[in-house]
Amino acid sequence: MLTKRIIPCLDIKDGTTVKGVNFVDIRDAGDPVMLGQAYAEQGADELVFLDITATIEQRATLEALVRKIALHLNIPFTVGGGIRTEEDVSVLLAAGADKISINSAAVKNPAMIDKLAANFGSQCVVLAIDTYFTGEDWQVYVHGGRTPTEKWTIEWAKEAVERGAGEILLTSMNHDGTRNGYALDITRALSEALPVPIIASGGAGTMDHFFDVFTKGKADAALAASIFHFGEIPIPVLKKYLKENQIPVRI
Repeated sequence: MLTKRIIPCLDIKDGTTVKGVNFVDIRDAGDPVMLGQAYAEQGADELVFLDITATIEQRATLEALVRKIALHLNIPFTVGGGIRTEEDVSVLLAAGADKISINSAAVKNPAMIDKLAANFGSQCVVLAIDTYFTGEDWQVYVHGGRTPTEKWTIEWAKEAVERGAGEILLTSMNHDGTRNGYALDITRALSEALPVPIIASGGAGTMDHFFDVFTKGKADAALAASIFHFGEIPIPVLKKYLKENQIPVRI
């Protein structure tokens, strides 16, 4: 069985790491390069850096920050936020990113996924989906979770994988920052429907939540932010707990 991955997420705003609740009420969480280096030393499997205002402010993710991050990390990392063109992707990968995450631009122009997969390989293309449960179904949102679309999560994920997305990063807006647990039902639905890895995001608050998302949610990886940033659950402690509970993880 493949090992399950633990992935700290660093939301970047104006060059610093921040964290909010339900995508708002943002507070400072520290320097992204120092945090990333610390997580790598603690045993994180990968890292995700998301420039959370890049799409809204219509500016590209800072190439200089990616180069700085790459100099200090020895584990894979993904960069997202404000990626709109093949040139953006080329610059970020050349700067040292292992994967790129696209969201709003792919919703606006789904053919972008085909082009990126063809030019850079599916293994580099992570489709981020910000989803919100409306009471009837899971709806796709864009622009940092601010704008609803006409797309529904499962159908959009299937289309993206058919176009070449190599991984899905699924964030439940209902659960984000609440620490009440991941969205197990939609995570499991995507895991069962798709042949690519599913990264669950939004809602981690306890070590049990990670166990649940790997078992009940069938996720391949679990992403979290504030519980790592503020030292509430150390990664070595989490991995020891998971291994003791028969979840395959890299120690």
